[in-house]
Amino acid sequence: MNDLQPQKKTIEISQKDDKKEVTNYFNGTGFDRWNRIYSESNDVNNVQRNIRIGHQKTVDDVLSWLNQDDSLENISFCDAGCGVGSLTIPLAQMGAGSIFASDISEAMVKETIKRAKSIGIKNNKFECKTLDLESLSGSFHTVICLDVFIHYPQDSAEDMVRHLCSLSTQRLIVSFAPFTPALALLKRIGQFFPGPSKTTRAYTLKESGIIKAAEESGFNVYRSKLNQAPFYFSKLIEFHRN
Repeated sequence: MNDLQPQKKTIEISQKDDKKEVTNYFNGTGFDRWNRIYSESNDVNNVQRNIRIGHQKTVDDVLSWLNQDDSLENISFCDAGCGVGSLTIPLAQMGAGSIFASDISEAMVKETIKRAKSIGIKNNKFECKTLDLESLSGSFHTVICLDVFIHYPQDSAEDMVRHLCSLSTQRLIVSFAPFTPALALLKRIGQFFPGPSKTTRAYTLKESGIIKAAEESGFNVYRSKLNQAPFYFSKLIEFHRN
């Protein structure tokens, strides 16, 4: 047991460093970059434009799946890692009963609120707070976490799946960069975004581990889809509680 303690401590320190790095990045250079990507701005390069297209495909797929429900007005949603509101805002426009949105970046949260107000979405349609995923609590019909797991190594991502399952009474939808030999060679997100700015670590995940973590929490795969665009690879999975 003692032989394992130094390794466990190293992992915990690494995770804390990752979280600090992600927080600082998305409150600074990262916010400026991703705010442009998740907008209609022309101030993006070809790589960023393709990532915009890929991410929008993922959001559109989720909205299409949710739109198959008879009604959203009685459904409570948690948008975990909401970014600048790419999913939260259209959910509110579709008549979701309630939405709790959160992001580790205060800058992202402020932008979500700003964008919602700019198109007339009232505060009573959603609540948006600065929180990391680990700090999320409560109970929601549907929990959604899109393109956030890229900041979590495999074990931490599986733990996060279990945590998000504990918040959901009926449905969990997640997306992540799936492990492939090609993507495994891309160790850092900076290889997707050439440039001098400091960037965060990027992790590809084994789908089998994500599914197993959900199944251990009482959820089964309902449907899934792989979205690909140049410089964007995302596996989208919808889980339903047994």
